[in-house]
Amino acid sequence: MAARTKTTAKPRPSYRCTECGAQLLKWVGRCSECNAWGTVEEYGAVPIRTTAAGPVSAPAKPIGQVDGQVATARSTGVPELDRVLGGGLVPGAVVLLAGEPGVGKSTLLLDVAAKAASDRHRTLYVTGEESAGQVRLRADRINALSDHLYLAAEQDLGAVLGHIDAVGPGLLILDSVQTIASAELDGAPGGPAQVREVAGALIRASKERGMATLLVGHVTKDGQIAGPRLLEHLVDVVLSFEGDRHARLRLIRGVKNRYGATDEVGCFELHDEGIVGLADPSGLFLTRRDKPVPGTCLTVTLEGKRPLVAEVQALMVDSQIPSPRRTTSGLESPRIAMILAVVERHGGVKLGKQDIYTATVGGVKLTEPSADLAIALAVASSSTDTPLPSNLVAIGEVGLAGEVRRVTGVQRRLAEAHRLGFTHALVPPDPGKVPAGMKVVEVADIGEALRAIPGRRPRSKPRQEAVTPAQQGAQALARARAQAPVAAHPEELMAGWEPVDSDELG
Repeated sequence: MAARTKTTAKPRPSYRCTECGAQLLKWVGRCSECNAWGTVEEYGAVPIRTTAAGPVSAPAKPIGQVDGQVATARSTGVPELDRVLGGGLVPGAVVLLAGEPGVGKSTLLLDVAAKAASDRHRTLYVTGEESAGQVRLRADRINALSDHLYLAAEQDLGAVLGHIDAVGPGLLILDSVQTIASAELDGAPGGPAQVREVAGALIRASKERGMATLLVGHVTKDGQIAGPRLLEHLVDVVLSFEGDRHARLRLIRGVKNRYGATDEVGCFELHDEGIVGLADPSGLFLTRRDKPVPGTCLTVTLEGKRPLVAEVQALMVDSQIPSPRRTTSGLESPRIAMILAVVERHGGVKLGKQDIYTATVGGVKLTEPSADLAIALAVASSSTDTPLPSNLVAIGEVGLAGEVRRVTGVQRRLAEAHRLGFTHALVPPDPGKVPAGMKVVEVADIGEALRAIPGRRPRSKPRQEAVTPAQQGAQALARARAQAPVAAHPEELMAGWEPVDSDELG
């Protein structure tokens, strides 16, 4: 017996804002929606709705008696995606994958559709943006063909549900949720009402059939998922597909996951033949050189739980304009401005009349503060034209007072650096257990970190114009006041290091 809804109307006054149309239950002087004064007027009565108790689909039982085997995750055939999902796709789970146009969402999901398809678990791939022939051409290019993969091109919700009844898939992939519309609702596809209705119908079908569903979602220019925010609350898992279209690296981050952790990251490489997972992506972020060059420093960042060795670069040139340039790529501009101020104030490196360019290698974006120390060393290295050793990594957050602070996962970062062959590291105090055979130097502030650079060479100075004795005295006094703390080079900080131009530091 269906639930009964009883609607009664009582002479209860209701109020409405004549400016924005907001409905209120009582009179107020200012509308809470548009903040307009004197626009709230009484206009009618509010119907009061009550719902009677109805039949239940299944009786409630103690949680210990619920069978959890029916919700065991099944692998998608793509290990990097399984890592982010928490082991694979749970039957009945609904996953929303969002990303910018051209990042590779359709390519990845078509590969998943082919690898997950089997005799016992068919896969239905529904596209609302392309024709079936276009998807077939992509499948030929990335070798994503399977006898148990079914393809349909539809834009009507009723037709999609009909395909689900006919195929009976274990996995449904819909590309994309903003292109499907219901004939029972007015409005164009992609509108809030249409997206809500399409998502709700597919979620009900997934739960009833135990069918895993992957939905592709569009994003706005601000990077937010297009459509109502309710969509993210309805689905079980929300994944963000990131990457620079000019770089090969692609990252999948878990934003929401009811079946696993949200701090895992999947790494992929996009090329002409498709997209492949990267079990060890650190090589994409490094530049192989025979000899070290000034202005580069290596660090270890954590993407979720995965440590990645990345390279930051800095270039300083004399500025030809009154306001020197500060350009960044792959790094946060406010963070770079703070680090430059700390290096100049507490490190004694003069940066005022220099154009400074900072960037990362391989298209990786570094947002966590553990890369602060590496950025500061790269800037100082470029300023003094002094290369850093190629076997050195720097890890630590730099504060406004010049102190080097601890960051999470230092031991995990050092273990990854040691695995890749790095032998020296600059870290904050108390790093914990250090890998055997690795020399770790603890630095408390930016001054100690800069003094630890071996074999520093001063930059060549331009030819000075003739000055008067009074000007010479003033310049000598200014140099004495601005004596940089990096002038001293205590050997005990980096005992055992050889000069940077040694043949052993290739």
